[in-house]
Amino acid sequence: MILAVDVHYRNEFAKVVAIEFHQWTNKTPDNIIETRVSKIEQYVSGMFYKRELPCILSILKKTNMSDLEAIIVDGYVELDDNGKAGLGKYLYEKLDKEVPIIGVAKKGFAGIDQNVVKVFRGESANPLFVTSIGVDLHESADKVRNMAGKYRMPDLLRILDQKTKE
Repeated sequence: MILAVDVHYRNEFAKVVAIEFHQWTNKTPDNIIETRVSKIEQYVSGMFYKRELPCILSILKKTNMSDLEAIIVDGYVELDDNGKAGLGKYLYEKLDKEVPIIGVAKKGFAGIDQNVVKVFRGESANPLFVTSIGVDLHESADKVRNMAGKYRMPDLLRILDQKTKE
């Protein structure tokens, strides 16, 4: 199973959504899990993971972690080519390096050129930025590139984003 997670912040809580799917080419999720986290950290520039990681860990408690192929996060695994930890790397370490993490970001990040693959999908001139840990980067990029959907954002990740903001 593959899991994609996202968090949307509101004034008093964070809404966390995870979608489960068994094939990278699925058009719809096999399962959707939602939760709310009321105690959220304030955003601190350069320390986004401190706000996001507890939210992601809270929803992982509601999933079957035993057969995960990978977890997709909205963001970067590493923040530069020297291995500076981003959200994905912190999650990987928190999970005892047992589950591969794939980061899919919509915006480029200064300082990372080698440890990221720009994935162009559909007719979009704007790429997705894919990073990973625990799995080959180019293999991860190919999986994201081949996910269902004819637009820049794969259908499953678009559904995840919509569910998170509902």
